[in-house]
Amino acid sequence: MYDVIIIGCGVTGAAVAYQLARYDLRVGIVERFSDVACGATKANSAIMHAGYDPAPGKVMTPLNLRGIRLGKEIARKLDVEYRPLQSLVIAFSERDMETVRTLYERGLANGVNVKILDREQVHAAEPSLNPDVIGALWTDDSAIINPWEYATAMAEVAVLNGAELFLEHKVTGIVRDGDALTVVTDRGEFRTRYVVNAAGCHAADIMRMVGDDRLTQTNFQGQYFVLDKAEGAKVNSVIFGCPDEKGFKGILVSPTVHGNLIVGPNSDPVASAETLGTDAATLDRIKASGLRYVPSINFRNVIRQYAGVRPTTNVKDFVIDVSPACGRMINLASMASPGLSAAAAVGERAAELLAGAGLELRPRASFSDSRPPVVRFASLDAEGRRAVIEKNPLYGRIICRCETVTEGEIVDAINRPIRPRTLDAVKRRCRAGMGRCQGGFCSPRVHEILARELGVKMEDIRLTEEDSFIITGKTKE
Repeated sequence: MYDVIIIGCGVTGAAVAYQLARYDLRVGIVERFSDVACGATKANSAIMHAGYDPAPGKVMTPLNLRGIRLGKEIARKLDVEYRPLQSLVIAFSERDMETVRTLYERGLANGVNVKILDREQVHAAEPSLNPDVIGALWTDDSAIINPWEYATAMAEVAVLNGAELFLEHKVTGIVRDGDALTVVTDRGEFRTRYVVNAAGCHAADIMRMVGDDRLTQTNFQGQYFVLDKAEGAKVNSVIFGCPDEKGFKGILVSPTVHGNLIVGPNSDPVASAETLGTDAATLDRIKASGLRYVPSINFRNVIRQYAGVRPTTNVKDFVIDVSPACGRMINLASMASPGLSAAAAVGERAAELLAGAGLELRPRASFSDSRPPVVRFASLDAEGRRAVIEKNPLYGRIICRCETVTEGEIVDAINRPIRPRTLDAVKRRCRAGMGRCQGGFCSPRVHEILARELGVKMEDIRLTEEDSFIITGKTKE
């Protein structure tokens, strides 16, 4: 019998597991994908939003503000790639400036450090912006982060403190049985006292399993360009356009924590959370918007396009509550933007709701709020590189030349508390394959190392999810 089963291990589910790891509980996490952070957490803008956008009175507003403060501390404590970065909401017209002033007043009400910049100030702050920009909202309360590392780090702490993670377990039903629930998956059943629904784009489906039909999932897809590091210094801020009349924030132009530049996303409704393809027409629209913001972006330096789906519902706010249909289920639904920013605070709130629903939270005497250190060879100076190579010669073998990732880092990634099973999972752990050639040179070697470390045949290694096998056997046998 589990005390809590968490459904979903994106950044929200991971944050819940991280908070519950502090208590003497038996916690299980069921995740439909082959790795953590594979839904909306894997494919987003990686922005820790300052908090000027949510309107006062919304559920998300205080969670956004507390979440970014907790997130900064968690990133420091768990060595997650994180970079404070100012953001600008730029205006091309007087109508846009009205929106800027509205956001300014909202930011002040929310306690955010905001200013309105005039034409001269905004171009002094960002010389690469279109000369037609006439002003902007400025804040330095924002940041950028490695979103999948953020989620993975919190999940690792939970696992190290006893949480049990079950990957590739798709929830198919929930059965009520007195004072317990049975979570039914396609690979087994889990009996538990409480359930936390952190299923992202499938949260409304999970709610209906206990008779809670309040929400309709209305997910939106967003496509992005990733540009080479040659473009990464084009701007030194997160650049937003003004929200439109429907509240869509428009595309953004932003550096990443790894030195690349991203441009996107669109916001188009999709029928399925698995609608992850890109298309030329949408990408052309995004490119045009990006060039309107920053005309000097060279889109010949694009190295990747990707798409993510936001877990949106008919309620334009976070839905965080004890289900009225089942007092043993905590819902964390409609976790679209600023879901990444708010995640750590949402984890806290989930623990509070569980306590209010009757779960006893006794502090765990042996709780350890840490995870194994991460070696990032590319960021070390010459002395640091010599030191790690002396300890382990595998750090002296460069496997991914684009990102300067060594065999030692790949082996470390494979042997962390949550072991990656696929090439894409290794890539998210240590960036092998994320550079200019997108794994064209290093993938076969990473494939070989992963099979070796897991003790399986190379034919058993997949690129990502099921049926994405890379090889089926030798060509000459």
